[in-house]
Amino acid sequence: MNKVFYRNILDDLEDWVKKEDRKPLIIKGARQVGKTTAVNMFSEKFEQYLYFNLELEDDQRIFQQNLSVGDLISAMFLHKN
Repeated sequence: MNKVFYRNILDDLEDWVKKEDRKPLIIKGARQVGKTTAVNMFSEKFEQYLYFNLELEDDQRIFQQNLSVGDLISAMFLHKN
């Protein structure tokens, strides 16, 4: 994959994480262009990182339970061990 692409997307992700009023991160795009790879590379900077692929039923289920925020976070960590 093109190193310039990764540098650009990683810079954009750095800008996003620095915003105090940031919104949840949603990355959309064509298949097989490196979205997951870029996010996984970026996640290495964090102590905790959970990846959910909402195209997978198993990962969707947790968000369909109408849990409180605290219970949702606990369930997310439990689901991903």
